[in-house]
Amino acid sequence: MSVGGAPVRERLRRLVEHQWFQRTVLGVIIANAAILGLETSILDGPADEVLQVVDDVMLCFFVAEISLRLVAHGPRFFRDPWSVFDLLVVGIALIPATGPLSLLRALRILRVLRLADSVPSMKRVVNGLVAAVPGMGSVGALLVLVMYVSVVIATNLYGAIAPEHFGDLGTTAFTLFQVMTGEAWPDIADDVMVHEPMAWIFFVVFILVVSFAVLNLFIAVVVSGMESIDDLAEHEEKNDAEVMTELRAIRAQLAAVQAELAASRAASPEPEPETVPAP
Repeated sequence: MSVGGAPVRERLRRLVEHQWFQRTVLGVIIANAAILGLETSILDGPADEVLQVVDDVMLCFFVAEISLRLVAHGPRFFRDPWSVFDLLVVGIALIPATGPLSLLRALRILRVLRLADSVPSMKRVVNGLVAAVPGMGSVGALLVLVMYVSVVIATNLYGAIAPEHFGDLGTTAFTLFQVMTGEAWPDIADDVMVHEPMAWIFFVVFILVVSFAVLNLFIAVVVSGMESIDDLAEHEEKNDAEVMTELRAIRAQLAAVQAELAASRAASPEPEPETVPAP
């Protein structure tokens, strides 16, 4: 056994990274999400007790799985954001859900978000969103700036006409947020246009600028981030394929060299042992 228990850690690493182990964890996550959903509908009776026992068993499984990953990966475990998220979610689930901490019981459903790390396609989408965060911050700042200018203008123009919608900055901000999402904005515009017929110009321009221009920038930034992730994954796959091709070529060359050496040894006569004359 080597120093530091390396063989044990290596076996655990192969175990937690094995496909069947990851599929088992994925199945338990899906089943646990279904159990948590059923617990919201079944509040009393023996069925609720059975669901609670099953949920506790699944929690023990998650604790064991996290413990194995901690031992297998060591300090590298904390370098992976998803692993730290898993640790936090399981830790929240271990907190007794009594008194003021009872609200933490609802956070147990966060376990299902681990699917985003377990399913490759979902993980690629999340990585694309993370890659788009810097661009989304710039677009978000632009949206806040446009919204603030629109709120000030609308409050000054229509605050006295429709105070229930534009009476102050907070009310106007909420009203324009409704307009931005397309929720009941014709009714809001009608209330204002009764007193100000030309108010439609403000609403049309606001919707065109915010809903059709700025919000679509979010989509463009997210799509660009996902494309960059896909391009990176494709580049890595291509590099892996090239490396494998080179390794096969090297192995073929080594096999040819070994074959030539074996043939040359077989063809060359072995030297006869020298006879020593008897005294």
